[in-house]
Amino acid sequence: MSYYSPSIEKLIESFERLPSIGHKTAARLAFHILNAPEEETNEFIASIQNAKKNLKYCSKCYNISDTDPCTICENPKRDKNTICVVEDVRDIIAIERTHEYKGVYHVLHGSISPMNGIGPDDIKIKELLARITPETKEVILATNPRVEGEATAMYISKLLRPLGVITTRIAHGIPIGGDLEYTDEITLSKALEGRRKL
Repeated sequence: MSYYSPSIEKLIESFERLPSIGHKTAARLAFHILNAPEEETNEFIASIQNAKKNLKYCSKCYNISDTDPCTICENPKRDKNTICVVEDVRDIIAIERTHEYKGVYHVLHGSISPMNGIGPDDIKIKELLARITPETKEVILATNPRVEGEATAMYISKLLRPLGVITTRIAHGIPIGGDLEYTDEITLSKALEGRRKL
């Protein structure tokens, strides 16, 4: 039995659908929104609608951006012949914070995970292979150091081997089972420096 009115309960349920949000936090967020000035609430709603309406995937790297191509792919100072492969858009931000990497990216939007029904065709591997040209110097596999990330890196490295491109893997300065998104800049910087050929 719910103690809240149906409208409040629906709002709480909506917040509970967000990752890592439990019932108590969802209730706190719902009441914050309800108690906020209408102008603040409208601005919050507009920012969500604006993001959903204007954001798109970059046709080159599959980063989420307001523009296509994204600002990284469009930047003439970036080394277009070095591609860093990541699982998630948030991993790009983590690597960019190191100020060490000067190439471009490719976002897979996931990793191979047979247990979750995700195979190679469910992520952007074919699109990565289509980007490889004779000018491509290196592909850095920066998938997360978990079982799924390792499997994805090994799978991609086998596909790239016949193409003759240098394929490296970021070093394991990042804890096994961790996520790039939550790794500090120094550890991630060292991991990029210590990448190895597969």
